[in-house]
Order: sequence, then structure tokens, then C-alpha cells
Amino acid sequence: MPWNTTNSTAVAAWNLLGGRPGTVFAMHIGYAARAAQKGRTPEAPGYFLKPAGSLSTGGAVELPAGAQILGFEGEIALVIGTGGRRIAEADAWSHVAAVTAANDLGAFDFRWADKGANVRSKGGDGFTPIGPVLLPAAEIDPATIEITTYLNGTVVQQDSTSTLLFSLPRIVSDLSQLITLEPGDVILTGTPAGASVFAPGDTVEVEVVAGGRSTGRLTTTAVQGTVGLPPYSARPKATPEQWADASGRPTADDAPVLTEELKRRLSSVALATLSSLLRARGMNTVSLDGLRSTKPGRRLVGTARTLRYVPGREDLFRTHGGGYNAQKRLFDSLRPDDVVVIDARGITDAGTLGDILALRAEHLGAAGLITDGAVRDLDVVADVDVVTYHAGGHPAVLGRRHVPWGVDETIACAGTTVQPGDILVGDGDGVLVIPPSLAAEIAAEAEEKEAEEEFIAEQVRAGHPVDGLFPMNAQWRERYEEHRRDRGRCT
Repeated sequence: MPWNTTNSTAVAAWNLLGGRPGTVFAMHIGYAARAAQKGRTPEAPGYFLKPAGSLSTGGAVELPAGAQILGFEGEIALVIGTGGRRIAEADAWSHVAAVTAANDLGAFDFRWADKGANVRSKGGDGFTPIGPVLLPAAEIDPATIEITTYLNGTVVQQDSTSTLLFSLPRIVSDLSQLITLEPGDVILTGTPAGASVFAPGDTVEVEVVAGGRSTGRLTTTAVQGTVGLPPYSARPKATPEQWADASGRPTADDAPVLTEELKRRLSSVALATLSSLLRARGMNTVSLDGLRSTKPGRRLVGTARTLRYVPGREDLFRTHGGGYNAQKRLFDSLRPDDVVVIDARGITDAGTLGDILALRAEHLGAAGLITDGAVRDLDVVADVDVVTYHAGGHPAVLGRRHVPWGVDETIACAGTTVQPGDILVGDGDGVLVIPPSLAAEIAAEAEEKEAEEEFIAEQVRAGHPVDGLFPMNAQWRERYEEHRRDRGRCT
């Protein structure tokens, strides 16, 4: 019998599920790329609950009046067909009736009020659209399901279950260990990297493809709510932290280390000076060695975004090399001052990037590209207005030797370790990696050191011998300090 409710959007979803409202379980973090984006990898699956009334089959979803942050998260949904408790992992897939697309929506303005429970932020009417077509699970390999999310027609998420931290059968089995699963229950299995926000008038579509069959696109359009909340209800708070969680934007507390002022200072001092100051701190392995620049004479200053390739393997390239892979996701997410640093293991007989990606980086304002592998279309890349450091050119495509794998994780490149957020400074001498915690201190010391060296050079040009001057003894140090005071009075 149809469930009695006035929530018409939920009724449509329940009819899709066979006329029964089930429990909605949702994963916190499921995909490896999402874990890397969040900066934390769970040791075991984690879940939260959503009310059955949040289910819908898409259409309009309301951003509550006064709220600002409406987040979308494209997901693969499992519909339980046969219930059970303590289901073995080997038997778990047989308990799944269907696979479909879902969108785990949230009004992040309300997360402060529920202390992580997500009741109001993710439990609103229509906040769990699913569908439009259920694919029979018995005809699907749970390890090869693909998901794509579109924002206003542009791909923003793309991944497959081959990169899940916990397989779909394991998720079903794990949930059943303490909770009896019932027919009609829905499990949202986590969102890939790229989940973000959308505004009234924007449309998000989610499509799941498995075994050559598609769920079709699950379409949700945001609309602005007009009915305000009563005074006793929790008020929406669009905090910087919630903006960051929903959209990936930096918070006020995570303001970029590389300010315009710091960038100017690092651009004005010699790479050799920076290197000597790092060496004085015991840091001897902070140079990217053996690379050449497409823009000799051009200074590079930026913040590292890392991309890791693993050795080419045909089966892995089929699952990770095509579509909206890690390489494309990174280049589409670039921001001004970002520097792409690619771990290609020093392999130079296959390209690691080419003209299209270089043009994309230029359009988004990236500061530079660095690879310890080869560049395809090197002549064209050299003409793009983004400085690129590379180990040579090669006409072969990426798939000859590489599989794009990890984004924004610690990598090795050209003989040193690079972490996301490291400061890269390069010129004709090469490229240095500066830990962000040291960047401002190093820049200030470098300016002082170069002022000293300019004073020494002036004395040498005036005919003074270098003995006692380079390095300065006590007498020359006193004269230098007097010189500084005189210059300070003049300015």
C-alpha cells in the first residue's frame, strides 16, 4: 500500500522503491580522491542517517530562506532487496536489489545546530533525490560502476567504484553487523572528489552507468525558499568553515600563505640566496634537479598542487586513465598562483601533459607546471604563457607509461619531496621547494642578505680587497650598519 504522507516528492521516490519508505544510510567518505581532497582517510566506513522524507525523484529543491550554502554530492545509491543481519561480505551483493543515482544535498548553514548529526542540514524534504532508473544489481559488477555529476551541463565529478576505499559489498556487510537491513533501505555510498555548491537557478545532474546501462540523468534544480523560520528555530549561519566544507574554498583561517606581498619578496631575491638560507637550516634536498624551463629568464613563484602517476598497467589505465581522470580533475580545479607538480618517476619516453592542459592552466591563471617526465607538444607548450619545467619532449601519449592516480598528496619529483601547499620558486638556476611555514622568514632573511651582498659588491667595485669584507669582519660589519642607518635617514 502507498505510504500515507502529504510529501509528494517522497511518495514518488517511495513508489520508485516499491511503495515502502526505507531507512537512508549515507557514507561520510568513500572514494580515495575524496579522502585526499578532505585530507583524511577513514580506517573504517562511517555513516549518518537521513529521514525517508528526504527522498525524492529530483526536480526542484529549496534553499531555505536566509540560507546561502546548498551543497551537492553525486553518489551511487544501493537499494536493499533482501534484508538481513550480520550479512557476510561474500553474500552481501545478493542482498542488493538495485543500483541507481543519488544526490546527497545539504544546507550547510544549519550544520552548527546539529553537532554533526546532519538532521536539518541534510534531512530536508527533497534533499535525497534518487533515480530516475533502477538498474538490477544481479546484472552488475559492483567494482566497475561509473558515476558522473554535471553542474549546469559541465562535468564536475567523475569516478568509478574501482577507487572506493571500501567495496560496495563490504559497505552492505558492515552496516548489517549491528543494524538489521530491511527491503527498501537505501545506502548512499559516498561522493567522489569535486562535490561543491550550487545556487538558485543552477541545475545538478547525476548519472550512473553499469554494465553498459545508464540510470539516466537525475536532475535537481535549486530554487530560493521564501518562508522564513520562526524565532525558536536554529538560524542559518553561513560560516567560512561551512563554505569551505561544502565548496572546497579556503576559509579565513586557511588564508593562503603566498600573499601578494610574500610573492613580491620571493620574486625579488636570487634563488641562490634562498638556497643558502635553506641549507643553513639543514635543508639540502629541496631542489628540483635536472629540469629545463620553457621560459628562460621567467621567474616562477607559486603554491604546489601535486599529481602522481603510477606505472602504466593496462587494466588500471582502463579504469583510471580515461574519462574525467585525476589529471583532468586537477587541471580543472587550478587557481591563480597554483603550480602543478607531477610525479612521473623521471620517465621521459611518454608525455605527462600537453598543449590542451597547458592552455587550461593558462586560462585559470596557474603560475606554472613542473614535471620530471616529458612534455608532449613541447613547441606549442613553450608558446603558452605559463612557465613549464620539464625533463624533455616526447610525442607519445600518457598511457604509454603512466596512469594518473593521486591528486594533492605528497609526491616525489626530480629528486625531492613535494607536498600540496609547498612554495615553489624557480628561475634559470632551477626550482626550490620552500616549506610554507618558513617562506616569510626566509624571504625576510634573503632580502637582508642581498642588501649585505650589494654593500659588499659596492666596496669591491670601489677597490677594496675581499679579505675581511667577504664575509664581513667586525669592522666592516660596523661600517655596514652605519651605511644602513644613513640610508634609513635618507628615506
